[in-house]
Amino acid sequence: MSILGWIVFGFIVGVVAKLLMPGRDPGGFIVTVAIGVVGALVGGFLGRLLGIYHEGDPGGFVMAVIGSIVLLWIYRRTAGAAT
Repeated sequence: MSILGWIVFGFIVGVVAKLLMPGRDPGGFIVTVAIGVVGALVGGFLGRLLGIYHEGDPGGFVMAVIGSIVLLWIYRRTAGAAT
């Protein structure tokens, strides 16, 4: 998959994670989706590293969403405490 493909995939996963975690985020929609993209990359990498799924498996989407949700949760806790 090309870099542009990964960005689009990460954007979609970030939006899904935002929809699953409603509420106000300290950085707004763009920052939230950017964190979702990073979470998707981290979740996808860890899933493949642990052998939970292989590249192209549908489980990758689930792991990407879980990674995004975890990073969004961490972001809300740390950025919310700083304000």
